[in-house]
Amino acid sequence: MEFIPAEHQHRRLNPLNGKWILVSPHRMLRPWSGQQELPQSLDNIPEFDANNPLCPGVIRPNGAKNPDYKNTFVFTNDFPALLENVPEPPMSDDPLFQTSSATGICRVMCLHGKSNLTLPLISTEEIELIVDEWINQFNDLSRKYSWVQIFENKGSAMGCSNSHPHCQIWACSFLPTEPFIKDAFLKKYFEKYQRPLLNDYINKELERKERIVIENADWLVVVPYWAAWPFETMLLSRNNNKRLNDLTERQKKSLAHTIKQLTTKYDNLFECSFPYSMGFHGAPTGEMDKLDNMHWTLHAIYYPPLLRSATVRKFMVGFELFGEIQRDLTAEQAAKRLKEINGEVHYSKNIK
Repeated sequence: MEFIPAEHQHRRLNPLNGKWILVSPHRMLRPWSGQQELPQSLDNIPEFDANNPLCPGVIRPNGAKNPDYKNTFVFTNDFPALLENVPEPPMSDDPLFQTSSATGICRVMCLHGKSNLTLPLISTEEIELIVDEWINQFNDLSRKYSWVQIFENKGSAMGCSNSHPHCQIWACSFLPTEPFIKDAFLKKYFEKYQRPLLNDYINKELERKERIVIENADWLVVVPYWAAWPFETMLLSRNNNKRLNDLTERQKKSLAHTIKQLTTKYDNLFECSFPYSMGFHGAPTGEMDKLDNMHWTLHAIYYPPLLRSATVRKFMVGFELFGEIQRDLTAEQAAKRLKEINGEVHYSKNIK
């Protein structure tokens, strides 16, 4: 009996963290009788809401008034997970009860002045302004902090509590767990092969052409071979950039265009405001900037939860919590669907 990846169960290794993914494509044949989500829609969201603390000109709960901004606006989170000045926990010599200090700053970045718009619905030029502000914030925070995490949670299915378009920027005095593990695996690969792992991965994906979603001179978007979420994608720099602030003007413009294409494809896939969590990963900063970071390649990861339709999502539960992550749709099947979807015209613009 011949093994067929699109039909038969198998495991795939994620070389960025050493975790295996169980792929079970035959499960796509099972009928779905589980939870149905409400489709994510912007139809009922007003352009401006005087009660929304992220809107222009609104007074936030702490009494601060937002400026009448039209594009980006950044402020320190009124309810941050990290503070700059806090007491340090005492050292412990007990191996089972370890603590360490954690300081930092959390900022909220509004992406546009209108609440009823998301990235695929604004112009590429407006996304360029967002990229510029990401870099401004990165430059400001990376001088002091070891890690600057830029991330966006889009949609209530990914825990977003405010529909106004925004992302967050957390700067940490420590290297968080995910990039800590990734740094170790990237470094180990570089020491063995004398080449960045993700640069090699880019070249092999370009050769195989099995999982490419978007390709241009500066960026490559793929559904990773080891993807965990159904339509997970990775946006990779093809110019050996290490951090966001390495980008040239051309690379910033093409990044904005690529983001618009990808998020448009996501929305068009199930004709809904497609939920996801996305974040950038690049070489550490602050004091860690002095270390050799040649093993790093700048990239972003998109984790969308939708599986079969606008109403059926994936849950990371059961075996995935106690065993290992499992997916039904193969990375190749997901990439084919995303590649074939229009990334230039949003479904809401189509005349029916």
